[in-house]
Amino acid sequence: MKNCKNCHEEEQEENIKLEIAKLVISLIIFIVAIVNVFPNSLKIYLYAIAYILSGYEVLIKSVKNIFKGEIFDENFLMSIATIGAFAINEPVEAVAVMVFYNIGELFQDIATSKSKKSIISLMNIKPKVANLKEGNEIKTVDPEDLKVGNVIIVKPGEKVPVDGVIINGESFINTSALTGESIPRKININDEVLAGYINENNVIEIKVTNEFKDTAISKIIELVKNSNKNKSKTELFITKFAKVYTPIVVLLAIILAFVPPIFVGFETLSEWLRRALVFLVTSCPCAIVLSIPLGYFAGIRKSWKRGSIS
Repeated sequence: MKNCKNCHEEEQEENIKLEIAKLVISLIIFIVAIVNVFPNSLKIYLYAIAYILSGYEVLIKSVKNIFKGEIFDENFLMSIATIGAFAINEPVEAVAVMVFYNIGELFQDIATSKSKKSIISLMNIKPKVANLKEGNEIKTVDPEDLKVGNVIIVKPGEKVPVDGVIINGESFINTSALTGESIPRKININDEVLAGYINENNVIEIKVTNEFKDTAISKIIELVKNSNKNKSKTELFITKFAKVYTPIVVLLAIILAFVPPIFVGFETLSEWLRRALVFLVTSCPCAIVLSIPLGYFAGIRKSWKRGSIS
């Protein structure tokens, strides 16, 4: 039976492959439609197919959000802008917006997937077992069951399960899991060691100074696990900002589309409508919203590689 982590990774890879295939087909149909070898009556169908293939998810999200009462977001702006482009007989712009938006989404998915793979590898530094010394006996226990004051044995090649102080023995430890430093460091009696360090050569006895839940490694793992659930302060700010910003943008677009023709003549309505639609697309804050989580994951990944996350 496959473990859940591998299943999740495979599902992500399959989704990315599906997105790539969908995008390639959309681009091919789009390019074929642009080539001036087909009558306009056929081109409009090709544009419509490319548009639906590349933009149906945006349209569906927009409709779902409307029913949820979350009308003004990037999906809503994209939808009305592109549908409006079709309305003024500019299907090329409509399809281009959706296609290029999806290219950006694809790059984000790929980058996020790579970042998550690096972050998931962090989970492997968690010690699996601990050797608890009780009198002359040594019991194998879960690191989370250890208490402050317990004495544990760490054999060569094993990970230090919790934070503690050396009370017997000396050895070299590999600290790269937490610090990124690859050169082993010598430790003696009374030296402090942290959970996640790897004992290189000799048996050492350690007195526990922190329970597992209070160790740095436990806190790092918890942060990584909750990174998808907990939004950063910046992301929360952007979410609140968009709820105010988007209605204002839509209102300005309506004014831009219908007020100027009152003064310069309604024969220019299509031109002002075009400008309003362009304004809607360029004013959409989706680039900011998408960049926050992407930058967040990329930052964690870089910090982990450089050893500065500890």
